Amino acid sequence: MTQPETESAAMTPLQRRVLFVAVLSSCLVILDSSAVNLALPAMGRELGGGLAFQQWVVDGYLLTLGSLILAAGTLADRYGRARVLEIGVIAFTVMSVVCGISWNEWVLVAARVLQGTAAAVVTPSALALIMASAGGATRARMIGLWTAWTSAAAVAAPFVGGAAVDLATWRLVFLVNVVPAALMWRPLVALRRGAPAPSPAGRLDVLGAVLGVVSLAGLVLGLIEQGARGWGDPLVVVCLVVGVVAGVAFVVRQRTAASPMLPLVLFRERNFATGNVSTWWAYGALGMGFFVLGLYLQQRMGLRAFEAGLGLLPATLSLLFLSPTAARIGARIGPRLPMALGPGIGAVAYGWMALETPPLDYWRDILGPVVLFGLGLSIMVAPLTAAVLGAVPVESSGIGSAVNNAVARVASLVCIAAAGGIMGGTLDDAGFRRGMLAAAGLLAASSLTSALGIRNPAPIAAAAGEAPAVGDESGAGS
Repeated sequence: MTQPETESAAMTPLQRRVLFVAVLSSCLVILDSSAVNLALPAMGRELGGGLAFQQWVVDGYLLTLGSLILAAGTLADRYGRARVLEIGVIAFTVMSVVCGISWNEWVLVAARVLQGTAAAVVTPSALALIMASAGGATRARMIGLWTAWTSAAAVAAPFVGGAAVDLATWRLVFLVNVVPAALMWRPLVALRRGAPAPSPAGRLDVLGAVLGVVSLAGLVLGLIEQGARGWGDPLVVVCLVVGVVAGVAFVVRQRTAASPMLPLVLFRERNFATGNVSTWWAYGALGMGFFVLGLYLQQRMGLRAFEAGLGLLPATLSLLFLSPTAARIGARIGPRLPMALGPGIGAVAYGWMALETPPLDYWRDILGPVVLFGLGLSIMVAPLTAAVLGAVPVESSGIGSAVNNAVARVASLVCIAAAGGIMGGTLDDAGFRRGMLAAAGLLAASSLTSALGIRNPAPIAAAAGEAPAVGDESGAGS
C-alpha cells in the first residue's frame, strides 16, 4: 500500500521503521570502520604481527568494501533491498564476533576481509530503502535525519574505540556491534516479510559483476599499497593497470549486455552524472583535508590523538544538528544552491587555514575554519544525496547508491594517496599550506560543478504524492 505525504512531511509508521533500520545499519558500518583505528596498537601488542598486520586490519576491510559495493547495489535492486540488507547485517554481525574472538593475527585479518564484504552489502541497501519508501518532502526529511544520525555515529566512533581499549579490551570494538544488530533485527525482519517477492527481469550480468569487482579491487589495492611502496613499485603498477583495463572492459560490457549490472543510461540523467562528479571533488577534498589537518594537529601543534579528534569535532557536530534543516531547505528550493554554496564555504575554510601565519594556535587559527567547514558540509551533504539518488528510478536506487558511495570512497583514497606528493613528503608548515590549498581547490571545483550542472527539479515541498514501495522492485510495499 502506498502512503500519501502531508505538507508537514510527517512519516508513516512504515517510513519510521525504514528510517530506524537504515540509520542503525549504516551506523553499524561507520562505528566499526572508524573505531578500529584507535585499537590497532592494542591489537598489535596482544596478537603480534607488526605494522603490516595493523595495516591489513584496516586495508583488508577497505579493499572488499570498495571493490564489491557496485555488485552489492545491483543485488539489492534485483533481489529486494530489505532481503539483501538482512543478509548483510547477519554476515556483518557474525564476522564482528569472529573478529572479537580472534586468536591470532591471520584470523583477524581474514575476518576483517569478510566483514568488509558484508559492509559492501549493507552500505547501498540502507539508503536505497529510504529512497524507495518515500518521495518529496518526506524523503528529504528522512535523508536529513539519516545524515544527522550517521554523522553522530562518526562522532561517537573514536570515543567508542578509545573507551573500549582504555577501559576493557580492543575486542569490545567488534563485539559491541551485536547491540545495534539486535536492536534492528525485528524491524528488519518485518520489512523483509512485508515486501512482496521480487521478480528480477533478465539474467544477472555475472561477467559485468566480475569485471566491476576486478576493476575496483585493482584500483583500491594499488592505491592502498602505493602509500607504503611508492608509485613505481611493480605491484602498484600491475594493480592500477589491471584496474584501469578491467574498468574499460566493464564499461564496454555494460554497453552491450542485455541486462547490464550498471545501466549506463543512468548517467544520461544530468543530476546523477553531475552529482557524482561533484561528489568526487567534494569527498576527495574531505579525505585529503581531514587527513592533513589531523596529522598537523598532532605532529606540528603537539596535540594528542584524542585531543586532535576533539579538535575536529565541531565539523561533525554541525552535520548532526544542521543536516535535517539543510535537507528541508534543499527540498523547498532545490539542490543546486546548497550543492554550490556548501563546498564554496568549505573552500573558504580550507583557504583560511592555508593563509594563517605559523606557528598556529588551535583556538585562534583552527577552530574558526573548522566550524565554518562544518557549516559548509552540513549545507551540502543531504541535498547532494537527495539530488543524486532522486535522479534515478526507484528500481535502480540500490545501484545508484552504490555508485555514489564508490565514487566517494575511491575519491578519498586517491586524494589521501596524493597528499604526500602535494605536501612534498614532509608535513611542515609549507606542506600543510599546500595540502589545504589543494583541498580548497577540490571544493571549489565541486561548487563550480554543481552551480553549472545541477538542475532543480519541479517544486516538491508541500506537494502531495505517493510514497513508492519499500524493499521491492515492483512498486508495491507492505
